[in-house]
Amino acid sequence: MARQRPTTGLRSATEPTEPTEPTASAGLVQASDPPPVPAHHATARPRPATRPVRGFNSTSTTEKAVRYLLLLLVLLLTVGPFLWELSTSLKAPTEDIFTRTPSFLPHRPTLGNYAEVARAVPVWRYAANSLVVAAITVGGNAVGATLAGFALARLRFRGARLALGLFLATLVLPGEVTVVSQYVTVRSLGLADTLLGVALPGAIGMLNVLLMRTAFRAIPGELDDAAIVDGATVWQRLVHIGLPNVRGMLSVVVIFAFIGAWDDFLWPLIVLTDPDKYTLTVGLQYLNGTFSANPRLIAAGTMIAFLPIVVVFAALQRFFFRGVEEGAIKG
Repeated sequence: MARQRPTTGLRSATEPTEPTEPTASAGLVQASDPPPVPAHHATARPRPATRPVRGFNSTSTTEKAVRYLLLLLVLLLTVGPFLWELSTSLKAPTEDIFTRTPSFLPHRPTLGNYAEVARAVPVWRYAANSLVVAAITVGGNAVGATLAGFALARLRFRGARLALGLFLATLVLPGEVTVVSQYVTVRSLGLADTLLGVALPGAIGMLNVLLMRTAFRAIPGELDDAAIVDGATVWQRLVHIGLPNVRGMLSVVVIFAFIGAWDDFLWPLIVLTDPDKYTLTVGLQYLNGTFSANPRLIAAGTMIAFLPIVVVFAALQRFFFRGVEEGAIKG
């Protein structure tokens, strides 16, 4: 007896499907389709050219030209006077520097003006005095600012915020406001008319302390925690962890301290009374006479005073730019 096949509601995929008649809705959809486009109308119109979208880092030719013009203007304002002083110091006495159309290049370059400066004033003695003052100032800032910055950044003690506020408050006052109190303090210590008295007020700069504090705070705290677990003391953490990571900022402090001590004129003029102890910036005033002055000698003296700054910056420029970059990114 044949077995009856069970019927289900699902149709097998292999069974042929019966053709279905189009419904009314399908007919409506087919009727609404657009007619085919003729062959002569099938060509697409060319799209208009669109301007390329520029990102934030892309610059146009006009912007580049403006930037270079501004850079040239800044270069002219900063380096131009220095080059003019150098050119004047190399001009011979026979050349007229007050002519209506001055020449930038000397016709007969000579180093006789520098020799005349050495004969007119004891320039080497003044330069040695300035080096002593600059060495004391640089040493005080390198040691004092480093220790104070490390204490404010990495140590926890009572009154840390108060000390930081006092450091910030001293930056508000200009140097001319405290010059009288500084002179009274130096004279009461018996350091008037001494090179130590000249260098003492600038031995630790408040700005340098804040720079070192910023550099020390940029060091990850996990390094200190690991060193404390290993039994490292505060001094060991400063020497082995702190100083290797702040060498760039330390070079910035050294350059700023040297330039400030070397170029200072007002404070040495107030403290020093013995001409043999004058610094270079104060001693060069003898080149400017009461009734006459030779611009060539003044320019040569300016170049002599400027030369040590160039040497120090050239020696530390690699660390200087590294310190500026670290302070700008991490600080």
